[in-house]
Amino acid sequence: MGGSGSKSKGFWPFSGSGSGDDAAKDENEHSLARVRSFPGATPFVFTRRSSLFFDEDGDLAHEFYEETIVNKNGRKRAKLKRIQKNLTPQGIIKLDHPCIHVDFPVILCEA
Repeated sequence: MGGSGSKSKGFWPFSGSGSGDDAAKDENEHSLARVRSFPGATPFVFTRRSSLFFDEDGDLAHEFYEETIVNKNGRKRAKLKRIQKNLTPQGIIKLDHPCIHVDFPVILCEA
């Protein structure tokens, strides 16, 4: 669940350097100052990866099922079998409204 968070210590414009000495220095500074130091960085997310797939017919859905008839003890029964082959992901889609990134370090509302 929620695989968009960053857990590695890689380069990310919103994260600090990670050392304990800088924590005392950054305590008095506003967190947005770090974001301003990266001109291309923004706290907003404009696109996301879609969870929808296209099938062979061009239909778009989260999951695809095929109805199969099973003979069991002389009875005919219909079962749904999930299709997982020949599906192509929809890809990256543009969001209608920008969202704030999960790793943005500023508290927006304190109640």
